[in-house]
Amino acid sequence: MKKEIIYNVSNDVVSIIKKWENWLIDEKRFSKNTVSSYKRDLAQFCDFLAGHFGTQANCKKLEKLKLRDIRSYMSYQTSKGLSRSSLSRKVSSVKSFFRWMSKNDIMENSAISSITNPKIPKTLPRAVEVSDAFNIIEKVKEFSNKSWIAKRDGAIFTLLYGCGLRISEALNLNLSDYKKNKHLRIMGKGNKERIVPMLPAIGNAIDEYLADCPYKIKGDDALFLGARGDRLSARVVQRQMEKVRFALNLPDDLTPHALRHSYATHLLINGGDLRTIQELLGHSSLATTQKYTKVDLEQIRKDYLRLFPH
Repeated sequence: MKKEIIYNVSNDVVSIIKKWENWLIDEKRFSKNTVSSYKRDLAQFCDFLAGHFGTQANCKKLEKLKLRDIRSYMSYQTSKGLSRSSLSRKVSSVKSFFRWMSKNDIMENSAISSITNPKIPKTLPRAVEVSDAFNIIEKVKEFSNKSWIAKRDGAIFTLLYGCGLRISEALNLNLSDYKKNKHLRIMGKGNKERIVPMLPAIGNAIDEYLADCPYKIKGDDALFLGARGDRLSARVVQRQMEKVRFALNLPDDLTPHALRHSYATHLLINGGDLRTIQELLGHSSLATTQKYTKVDLEQIRKDYLRLFPH
């Protein structure tokens, strides 16, 4: 059972925060995980302010926050070894709360809006070679002595690579979302639905798992089940990737998400249209998809150096 998030602020601020949380869920339609991240980030900010001021923050204190107070918070997080990307997310969560209060005429604080998120170095998505992708799918089946679990893991990794799904999207699938040998109905970020076509090999992998699964899966039941029959958790998939990574001597930072990156990169390298890839991945912005063009150029450069070393 998840621990309830407690905000170290006065009661008047708590009531405002609860309305903000409802807005994230009802209006922004963020996923549970995203809302939880926003809440944790704001709770940590509130904890910092309580220590910073020596007392719980109330509406008056929040309204009078200075630029130096926010910078002290950012310095504090940096001193804990927080990465730039994580700090940027935490700052964005805090700014979201204050921006919402401003739009709803609750409170205005110009210091918060003037804060610039830390610059994050641009990194190319890590994609594996086509042969490595297939090796990963085959290798993951070797880490369970139960046939149905081996087939389940193989089917999940096949989905991540063959359809470019996020882990959360794959594990949130219900049986009713699976249209045999046709397509999958995916609920992506922001509760945006998309239809992703499947190759026969993907449907076959899922069917083999379903035929061997000891639990009766029907209707809106979870498609992928854990050993005890409940919906499979992402951590199980991540642990399996860790085992595969070690067994195949693959890079330490290779994650299940790399299979999604590989799907997009390999489509692009083989002539896939950028707009089509955007739709398949469920990106709301084409700019997000365009990063794969850089991966494509990087692959071309590597091939050139390999073929013409001198």
